[in-house]
Amino acid sequence: MTDFQKYVQRYLDLIPSHDWLGELNKTGEKTVEIYTNLSEEQSLFAYAEGKWTLKELLLHLSDTERVFQYRILAFARGDKNELPGFDEELYANQSFANERSLKSLLEEYQLVRKSSQILLNTLNPLVLKNIGTANGNQISVETIGKLIVGHNVHHLNIIEERYLPVI
Repeated sequence: MTDFQKYVQRYLDLIPSHDWLGELNKTGEKTVEIYTNLSEEQSLFAYAEGKWTLKELLLHLSDTERVFQYRILAFARGDKNELPGFDEELYANQSFANERSLKSLLEEYQLVRKSSQILLNTLNPLVLKNIGTANGNQISVETIGKLIVGHNVHHLNIIEERYLPVI
């Protein structure tokens, strides 16, 4: 197994059931529930020096999901161009998430998730097996869809383990 395959598998292993499209809905709802119950002050909390605030983490989820959406769309439509990777730290540093209201970040997350749900639920099942290259690695449309879910679960786990107990 390559390092990339190991990286992907660690997220796929976090998906609670085989119904990954159903889990897409559930993780979205759980994320919204957690963030709806935070105050503006709490949303600026980072559990350690150099770690993202809860606002930055929420925008990271939206940013990453947008990147994954584009990859899904491109590969589902048969695009053979290699797509670039992205630097999540650079994106977070340039997001200015902490200057935005929690309400606006949450609204954005919900819209991005709704867009993912529509995209994934309307794809012809045949294109889920389409393969494309992103960041130098081959990956299927279905795997990218599952990564949206597993990545969100990963960050929900971090929120529950490292943020919520101390805010």
